[in-house]
Amino acid sequence: MPEQAVPTPDRAGRRSRAGGAALAVALGGLLTLCTAGAAAAEAADAAPYGPPSTRCEITDERLPELSGLAGAGDAMLAMNDGGDSAQVYVLDGACAVGDVRTAPIDPYDPEDLALAADGTVWLADIGDNLQERQTVALIALRPDGSSGLTRLTYPDGAHDAEALLLAPDGTPYIVTKEVLGASSVYRPDAPLADGATVPMTRVMELGFTLTGTPGGPVGRAGQLLVTGGAVSADGQRIALRTYTDAYVWPLTGSDVAGALAGAPVRVPLPEAPQGEAITFAANDRDLLVAGEGVPGPVTLIPASGDLAPAAASASTDAGTSALELPHRVTPLTAGLIAAVAATLLVWIGGRFRRWGRQ
Repeated sequence: MPEQAVPTPDRAGRRSRAGGAALAVALGGLLTLCTAGAAAAEAADAAPYGPPSTRCEITDERLPELSGLAGAGDAMLAMNDGGDSAQVYVLDGACAVGDVRTAPIDPYDPEDLALAADGTVWLADIGDNLQERQTVALIALRPDGSSGLTRLTYPDGAHDAEALLLAPDGTPYIVTKEVLGASSVYRPDAPLADGATVPMTRVMELGFTLTGTPGGPVGRAGQLLVTGGAVSADGQRIALRTYTDAYVWPLTGSDVAGALAGAPVRVPLPEAPQGEAITFAANDRDLLVAGEGVPGPVTLIPASGDLAPAAASASTDAGTSALELPHRVTPLTAGLIAAVAATLLVWIGGRFRRWGRQ
């Protein structure tokens, strides 16, 4: 029997997207009402990226809910959101599946992946739409065919997350997906170890705001929700994405928190119904993005300039808001949204728990 990523008998709530989607849709409508009088967000931040093009199209029916991509030279590694075993699909340059790597581990809600320098593929089993998991997990698929699972705990209760950043020194960072755009970044307090449960520390906050870029399944709320992340293979760039935009930072060494404390370049992404995955191409500069649905394109966004080098930074304290974009929701509006969000979350969570007992 596969090892379960969540050691609890009741797993009826896993991958319950409807609850989170319903909440985000409601918030999207509320954001539209609350910001109707604001000017439209600027189209871009003078991003050093060129116009997008389709690199290839995923047609394999085994990848209907693609939520994570990782570059592997000219190939790509892809994963689904869900499934009863850990699976990674190796795609060639034409998006055809050439190999499938598996592990006898039953994930709860895998959302992202990263390729380590030693060839280990790390699957981030970090999704938690109802925010009720006691632990999340990182699953290792090693080049020798072995696998392992490390459970992680948050210091401040459950969070939903879909983005994994793997620093060049192998340290993983998890970026949460927050309906108000205030994403937190967490880092394990100790090295990962098979079978261990490792506590995490909150190292910083990123404040995502409305951009005006269309796309995603939840209206304007999609501009705030982090759905994927990547670190370039040469260790010089970090990328995070929402349903609508990508954000790219220069990276020096393995100081991920220090890099994220700087100002990113924002890259508006082509409109997509549910774009969740992002990685860097083989040149470590161009972006590749994709999302759910078959057939579905993998879109290439070419780099047309250089990012400013990352400034050396002092230690970043937890609570630092590192990302400030135009048209931030006002405190009054944020309070109103938070109240409605809490009410909806309690109601939706109660409904799903009752359905899970039926």
